[in-house]
Amino acid sequence: MQPLEGKKIVLGISGGIAAYKCAELTRRLSERGAQVKVVMTRAAKEFITPLTMQAVSGHPVAESLLDPAAEASMGHIEIAKWADLVLLAPATADLIARMAAGMGNDLLSTFVLATDAPVAVSPAMNQQMYSNIATQENIATLRRRGMLIWGPASGEQACGDIGAGRMLEPMQLVDLCISHFQPKILQGKKIAITAGPTQEAIDPVRFISNHSSGKMGFALADQAAKLGAEVTLISGPVNLPTPSNVKRIDVLSAQQMHQAAVEQATEHDIFIGCAAVADYRAAEVAEQKMKKVAGTDELVIRMVKNPDIIATVASLSENRPFTVGFAAETQDVERYAMDKLTRKKLDLICANDVSQTGIGFNSNDNVVSLYWANGQQHFSLASKQTLAKNILEQINELTQ
Repeated sequence: MQPLEGKKIVLGISGGIAAYKCAELTRRLSERGAQVKVVMTRAAKEFITPLTMQAVSGHPVAESLLDPAAEASMGHIEIAKWADLVLLAPATADLIARMAAGMGNDLLSTFVLATDAPVAVSPAMNQQMYSNIATQENIATLRRRGMLIWGPASGEQACGDIGAGRMLEPMQLVDLCISHFQPKILQGKKIAITAGPTQEAIDPVRFISNHSSGKMGFALADQAAKLGAEVTLISGPVNLPTPSNVKRIDVLSAQQMHQAAVEQATEHDIFIGCAAVADYRAAEVAEQKMKKVAGTDELVIRMVKNPDIIATVASLSENRPFTVGFAAETQDVERYAMDKLTRKKLDLICANDVSQTGIGFNSNDNVVSLYWANGQQHFSLASKQTLAKNILEQINELTQ
């Protein structure tokens, strides 16, 4: 079954350059089972034609409040009742301002007033227009009224400026639509997640680290937020965007991650230690860059053990969260995972074989086995996003 099977989505398009992305957005929503009807403002037709949107949606496009044929049957009321979700993309500063003021001076703004379906707003405008206090207050008004605000993204804009104001990409909006309709099984839960590697300094320019990309931890944070949880992500140095609706705390070293984890753990119901934390750090960090020493080909660095983050959290005596660890192994995966589960007193451990080509570190896919006191569950090769959802569903079952 497609993730949006049977869902009725009204796409409201206003007059911004990002309107050209709406054909792709409509096609992707339809591919995933949604029925899509399009409402356009007059200005939107200057960027993409109603004929194009009719072709990709399979439905006539509504574009005028004063169309006698459509309004003979009160068309804007009919489509307002039809919708399961309204997605306004792009939502220009003008459209946002008119909605904040409660205006109904064209078909799209009238339709928004007439629907009781959830309304998602995807802002798209010049970065200066977006940061203008009037726009920010208008967006805050819409959010306070219960509208969903999806975006904007930051980056280079059509005008040449760089900053916040870009409409989210079509697949990002599709994922948000899918998330909107997912059962919020983690609603009311607070989840803290560690992700990525740590960096252990040797001198001001060198450090010891590992190959972790942070993708698994970020996928868990993304999926947890989509399932309704309040998520705090404690991340080592990675090149990944923060998932929507996730609070992020950036750290570098294992000691910094340990401190952040201890501070956050007791405030959360579930703690997932997905980070690849360095087991050891240099006993002494050189104050200046270390130079080669003439006459010797060796460099000896004395290492000391880092604090064990997941064991520290699992051993909390008060307000202890349900504690989940990860075991990235290269051999005897089940034996090492079960030993770690017992030795560190975890509630659940997720194990995988990082020696296998194409999975684990830096890859988009993985194979994961879950172990807990009275059971186990194996998940075959899948995307890390899919596995993250599977893991969280199992955690939800175990924490009921």
